Amino acid sequence: MPSGADLARRVAVALRGHLLPLLGGRDGRAHAGRAQGPDSTEPGDVTFAIDAEAERFLGEYLASEAPDIALYSEDRGLVVPAAGARDPSPREVLVVDPIDGTRPALAGLESCCVSVAVAPLREGVTAGEVTAACVVEIPSGTVFCAERGRGLLEGPPPRLSRTEEVERMFWAYGLRGRPARATCEVLSELIDASSVGGATFELGSAAYDMTRVLTGQLDAYVEPGPRIAAEVPGMLAEFRRVGGGAVLNNAPYDLAAALLCLEEAGAVVTDASGDSLAARPLLGSDHSHQMSVVASSNRALHERILDSIDGGIERLRLDHQRRDASAPRV
Repeated sequence: MPSGADLARRVAVALRGHLLPLLGGRDGRAHAGRAQGPDSTEPGDVTFAIDAEAERFLGEYLASEAPDIALYSEDRGLVVPAAGARDPSPREVLVVDPIDGTRPALAGLESCCVSVAVAPLREGVTAGEVTAACVVEIPSGTVFCAERGRGLLEGPPPRLSRTEEVERMFWAYGLRGRPARATCEVLSELIDASSVGGATFELGSAAYDMTRVLTGQLDAYVEPGPRIAAEVPGMLAEFRRVGGGAVLNNAPYDLAAALLCLEEAGAVVTDASGDSLAARPLLGSDHSHQMSVVASSNRALHERILDSIDGGIERLRLDHQRRDASAPRV
């Protein structure tokens, strides 16, 4: 059996090869329902036709090339080998996001990736137990591959930025499915400070954003959604309103592979409160499993970003309290 890194790479490269001719195609924009793994009681993101095709190919590829490996993906949830497999008790699971950045892929833009992480298959497995990972950019074919404790095995040489000032920061954030007013309030100081002397981007793919920190194109990726939903009264309902009944923040399958690549290359990655993501459950997709994330090129910049998020959360909380206090009582 190939090593975890080899297996992750093979799966990611095969998916990329299948999806590349489909980028930018109008047919791929057809809606094919809502993602909802069998382990979740909540609806997920819209499943486009290109997502359904990616999941179909992934299932067929693994059935042929790695039939004894368990799979966790956005649409399927956890799938273990059938009883007739050579090893019906798999020891590893592939955590796969077949297209991280579906909307850029549908538009034919460059910010879409295949994300594959490998971890032990056991109840309660966490993000810190991911052993190997591969992120492949679909348009370019650029590969980022890492193994825990062995560093970044493949990819452009890491060029972590030394930028420590928020005013000069080039960074990305996500708005898909998030309430825009609340999210922008929390990020407003960072946006205002950096939009002239630095730059802000919404690129549509967490894996792409995070690997840009490795290439030095970005200084940080900031996504506070789950912290907003958890800490500010009324915000969970707002996330569901914008998400059409779903809470659409980053799930573990969005982050697991890029997280290991960044950690092995020396970047700083925590949640939006500054806590490690290592203990977070890996297999799950509902809002209780979703993870906020701040990925930065260096510790000094990271601390400044976290301080700004703290202030933004407090502003949003106070604004909610003021509006609640002024609401007419019936």
